[in-house]
Amino acid sequence: MAKDWLDGIEDSYDVVVIGSGLGGLTSANYLAKNGHKVLLLEHHYQFGGLATWFKRPGGHIFDISLHGFPYGMVKSCRKYWTKEIADSIIQLKDVRFINPQMDVWTSFDREDFTKILVEDFRIERGKVEGFYEHLRQMNFYDDNKQTTGEMFEEFFPGRTDVHRLLMEPISYANGSHVDDPAITYGIVFSNFMNKGVFTFQGGTDTLIKKMVAELKSNGCEVRKCALVEQVKVENGQVVAVHARSQNTGGVEFPVKEIQCRAVLSNANVRNTIQHLVGEEYFNKSYINEVKSVRNNTSSCQVYMGIKKGETIPNIGDLVFTSKAEEYSIDELTSIKTSSHTFSLYYPETRPHLKEKRYSVVASLNSRWDEWDSLSKEEYEKEKARICEECLASLESFIPDVRDKIEHIEAATPRTVNYYTKSMQGTSFGTKFEGLKVSMELPDQISGLYHAGSVGIIMSGWLGSMNYGVITANKLDKWLFEQSKLKMAEA
Repeated sequence: MAKDWLDGIEDSYDVVVIGSGLGGLTSANYLAKNGHKVLLLEHHYQFGGLATWFKRPGGHIFDISLHGFPYGMVKSCRKYWTKEIADSIIQLKDVRFINPQMDVWTSFDREDFTKILVEDFRIERGKVEGFYEHLRQMNFYDDNKQTTGEMFEEFFPGRTDVHRLLMEPISYANGSHVDDPAITYGIVFSNFMNKGVFTFQGGTDTLIKKMVAELKSNGCEVRKCALVEQVKVENGQVVAVHARSQNTGGVEFPVKEIQCRAVLSNANVRNTIQHLVGEEYFNKSYINEVKSVRNNTSSCQVYMGIKKGETIPNIGDLVFTSKAEEYSIDELTSIKTSSHTFSLYYPETRPHLKEKRYSVVASLNSRWDEWDSLSKEEYEKEKARICEECLASLESFIPDVRDKIEHIEAATPRTVNYYTKSMQGTSFGTKFEGLKVSMELPDQISGLYHAGSVGIIMSGWLGSMNYGVITANKLDKWLFEQSKLKMAEA
């Protein structure tokens, strides 16, 4: 029997949250815990946005993202979620960089990273510490026009190997590159340099299930397979959303109008403005700013499942590999890139499973335009090619791994676009200028807010979660002020 995923919802809510990425989940939880009546709608059949997972026959579970994040996630999860979630965060002990310029094995915490720069790269300790201090002092509100590449050249002139070591993991984490503002790099890198790289023990599936359970316990209504088609605006004020059930077995249920005082969108900020609301509701000068916002890069991934009963050796938790002679954002994001980042999933990743299983996820930064232009036949050939190239690269570390793999498949920017509806299949939201557009949204339409990846500072998992809190806090205050006004009028 066809299921209406919106069956039983109420006619009106204080806030409707659109999308269940980490920004949407966290903002919904914050608002619900503060006593607001919240409805969270996710169009996909899984919650989590890009922080999600999928299963395949043979007992394989693959994490889409959350392969590595800074220690700050512990504090944020403890403060805005639960101690249980925070306590499930563990450090990745072995991060490797292997390319024509280096062969580095590190814990990626400050002490070890400094030792490598001093002893292996022959950089004076004072220069390294000075670089860290420079980054630490960077402030979001500083009027600093320096690019990341210019900053690298200032501290480590001519050292393309050092530039690569500093840049590649951040490009992998959020799509940034050397032409982006130095201030955005400094804030992100400083977070990682605190104590290293971390992940969730139990896998993304366990994490998201715990988050959804916490949302429900705080009174938040959550619905998946529910596509928001429109945010309704009257007289410059959000009044409702129009939503429709998805994955209904072919049955088309009618659009439901759900009244609300406010909407917090976790969709792409441009998608929110141009498609969910409509340009006609905004000032022309603001729309011009919106149109100038650049979407960030996307990614490809190759998922490899190891046969039941087989094992693979410990070659590191996160392995950055490349055949490129030097770091280049063009090479890194090219459809023909030789740069592959391997996330290794050993049995301890999901210790709760009865059977010990291994899997590998290869990540490749990529560009939408190169994949979008392919014909169906070309598309399938390119997916097969990146599968083979990632497998061949992995064989240089694990020579017999090909015989141990029973499942392999690829995802591309088109896959990201299909499952998340992220504009141009971006994995990292927009570039830095998107943050200003996002923050000024409620000035354009009363009751309309946005939380998501907008600019490099707010890209990545920790940034998305914290920006969700920042936005939810603003919305909480606005709802309070609106309630005071109504009481005064009464």
